[in-house]
Amino acid sequence: MLGSDGMPSVGERRKSVLHRREAWEGRLCILPWLVGFVVFTAGPMLASAYFAFTKFDALSAPEWIGLGNFVDMVTKDDLFWVSLYNTAYYTSLSIPLYLLIALCAAMALNVRYPSVSIFRTVFYLPSITPSVASAILWLMIFQPDYGLLNTFLTWIHLPTRQWLFDPQVAKLVFVIMGIWGIGNFMVIFLAGLQSIPEHLYEAAAIDGAGWWARLRHVTLPMLSPIIFFNLVIGIIGSFQVFTAAYIITDGGPVNSTLFYVLYLWNNAFQFFEMGYASALAWVLFVVVLIFTFIQFKLANRWVYYEGDLRSLEGT
Repeated sequence: MLGSDGMPSVGERRKSVLHRREAWEGRLCILPWLVGFVVFTAGPMLASAYFAFTKFDALSAPEWIGLGNFVDMVTKDDLFWVSLYNTAYYTSLSIPLYLLIALCAAMALNVRYPSVSIFRTVFYLPSITPSVASAILWLMIFQPDYGLLNTFLTWIHLPTRQWLFDPQVAKLVFVIMGIWGIGNFMVIFLAGLQSIPEHLYEAAAIDGAGWWARLRHVTLPMLSPIIFFNLVIGIIGSFQVFTAAYIITDGGPVNSTLFYVLYLWNNAFQFFEMGYASALAWVLFVVVLIFTFIQFKLANRWVYYEGDLRSLEGT
């Protein structure tokens, strides 16, 4: 509003000053995050993108070699393919298993009785246990000489195995170890189950639907966005499996647990091939990006969002 002299009124000027002050206060509040993002995320990413095209050992100046790292990776580096296969093997087995077990656990805990919160806590706690402590615990279980599992098998007169030190079963053991951390998936599934309207189950029951029919036609469709979210996050996380393999086997035996990120770590911090490690990191980024893109494209065929008519048309 303008005053009689054509200038903004006192109230408008005060409001303008207040808005400018709030804007500057907002900028100051996000400044620490912006600095942290530039210094610790965006900056290292840009540096890594440059180093990926160089020969760089972190001790001397980087030497530009163009696509040399990527060509060597594909044509000369057998361990690149081994690590990629190990990671793909782990992902293809672990993610379906973890999602299924987490969903079953969430359904079992989606009940109302006084002590259910205790059981939910018990199932969730392992997922927030420090990964190093978890790795040491599993090593104590699967250690071939004095591990708890082989001790138990000996006690009941069953044959023992080398487990983590047997190339044929080592990756399977890592899949089993990962079940320990399904708590995050379980909590998200539990939240999704509790958000399903009860009247849908009541209507299905009136129509004579049994337990399996209600699960198939009500629970799973209504949970499809949650399943999709856990699937995307799970695959991204599985491609970055590292801590347990680094602590327990260091990629052995015979490179059977040499997962991709562990191989990247070895190149960067054991062999000081920073340029090559940067190239490996960007290949991993592209692989994860492709898998995520494919999942989003396929999601239109099976993910149902309540009230979204387009998702209904695709079913």
